[in-house]
Amino acid sequence: MIEFIRGYVNYVCPEYIVIENNGIGYQVFTPNPFSFQMNKQQQIVVYTYQYVREDVLALYGFHTRQERSLFSKLLQVSGIGPKGALAILAAGQLEQLVEAIEAEDDKFLCKFPGVGKKTARQMILDLKGKLQAVVPDAFPNLFTEPIEETNPLSEALEALKALGYAEKEIQKVVPILKQEQLSTEGYIKLALQKLLK
Repeated sequence: MIEFIRGYVNYVCPEYIVIENNGIGYQVFTPNPFSFQMNKQQQIVVYTYQYVREDVLALYGFHTRQERSLFSKLLQVSGIGPKGALAILAAGQLEQLVEAIEAEDDKFLCKFPGVGKKTARQMILDLKGKLQAVVPDAFPNLFTEPIEETNPLSEALEALKALGYAEKEIQKVVPILKQEQLSTEGYIKLALQKLLK
């Protein structure tokens, strides 16, 4: 997986940009390619998502990791492919998008190209309540749960979610973990010991 590319914008067109890094030009599809158009002497960082299918190998690029995470979440919704996810993100209104999903506002979601009533309902069904971890600092007032600053315990809990543990399972071990002062790795090891019993 390519995490990011640091380089110079060599070319911009309506669908993609070309980032030059060490003499190699990477074709990167972005939500709004012209937002990357700047002085060609200025080095930029593009956070990338590598999309692989039988007949497709493509790089998608974003200004922030949050934007990339939201793109990844959108791809998990049945009926939304990379092109549709880019179109949704191109508006640049990430806050409105998340608010619409949380409020089950399918009328707003249907305004995006390629999103009909069925896809809008699927987005709400698949993503409601699951975007806090993706964009926590962008929406501090949107969620009822307090958002903790990054610390070893919250990082460990995120890692457990990434490993596939359900929120219900994780909450069972949180009281035990809170009694300890450990590193992120230490919390993960302890949690796994408890979860695997």
